[in-house]
Amino acid sequence: MASSASAPTTRRFEELVLDFLAHLELERGLARNTLTAYRSDLLHFGRHLAERGADPESASPLELADYLAHLASGDGGRAASAATLRRRSACLRSFYRHLRREGLRESDPTTGISTPRRPARLPDVLSRDEIRALLAQPKGTEPLALRDRALLETMYACGLRASETTGLELRDLDLEAGILRARGKGSKERIVPVGRSARAALRPYLERGRLKLVGARLEARMFVNARGDPLTRQGLHGIVERHARAAGLAGRMSPHTLRHTFATHLLAGGCDLRSLQEMLGHADVSTTQIYTHLSTDRLKEVYFSAHPRAVE
Repeated sequence: MASSASAPTTRRFEELVLDFLAHLELERGLARNTLTAYRSDLLHFGRHLAERGADPESASPLELADYLAHLASGDGGRAASAATLRRRSACLRSFYRHLRREGLRESDPTTGISTPRRPARLPDVLSRDEIRALLAQPKGTEPLALRDRALLETMYACGLRASETTGLELRDLDLEAGILRARGKGSKERIVPVGRSARAALRPYLERGRLKLVGARLEARMFVNARGDPLTRQGLHGIVERHARAAGLAGRMSPHTLRHTFATHLLAGGCDLRSLQEMLGHADVSTTQIYTHLSTDRLKEVYFSAHPRAVE
C-alpha cells in the first residue's frame, strides 16, 4: 500500500518525466512511439517505488536493481522479456543522466547495473531467386498492380523501413537523378540511390496508376491505397504478405525482410560497410555489422553446397 507521503513525490516525479521527455523530443528528435514507451516505463517505475515508500528522484542503485529484478522475476505478474528489460534499463540510464546534467542528482544510480545481453540473432533474408519470384508477383497494368510492383521494387532497391516507405512524398523522388530522400528514425533524412529496375517500375505507377487512384485530389504521399488515400503501415504489410504467399514465401518474410535482403545482397556484391551504413541510415556502424556475419554465413552455405571437395 502506498503511503500518504508518496503522492507529492509522485507529482514531482511526473514533472521530471515530462521535462525529460521534452528534452528527448526537442534536443534528440526521438520518435513519438519511443517517447510514449519511455513515459510508460518511467511512470511504471515511479509507481513501483512509491508503493514501497521510496522517492524515484533520489532512488539508490539497490532500489533500481530491485526494480529490474522484480520485472525479471515476474513477481505479481508475467516476467518481462529480455528485450523489455533492456529497454527499461536504457530508459532509466538516460533519465538519471538527464537528472545529473540538470544538477538534480550528484550521482548516477544506474552505474554498474547490468542488463540482459541482446541475443545474436541474424535477420531472415531472401535468396536472389526468392527476391526475383517475389518481385514478379504483381502482374498486369491495373493501377494497384503498378503500385505494388513499384512498392516492392523501391523497398528492395533502397533498403527502406516500412514507415519510411509509407512516409515517402512525391517531392522526395528524383527519377532523372536516380535518388530519393528517406526520413528515418528521429526524423533524420538520408539520400539513397534508386536502381534501374525500381525506376522502371516507378514511372508507369506515377504516370498512370497513381493518377487513376488519386484522381483530381492533391495528395503528397507517393504510395496510396485503392481510395487514393495515403498507404498505411498495415496496408503495406498486407501487400507484402499477399505477394509473399503467391511467391511461395508465406511465413518467411515481412516488409523488413526486404531491408535485410537489400543489405545482405549489397555486402555480398562488394559494397563497403561504411557506405551501407549511410544507405541504411544507421547511427552506429556496429548496427550495420550484423550483415557482415549474415553475408559470411550465406557465402559458407553457397561454398559447401557447390564446391566438389568441400565436404570430402
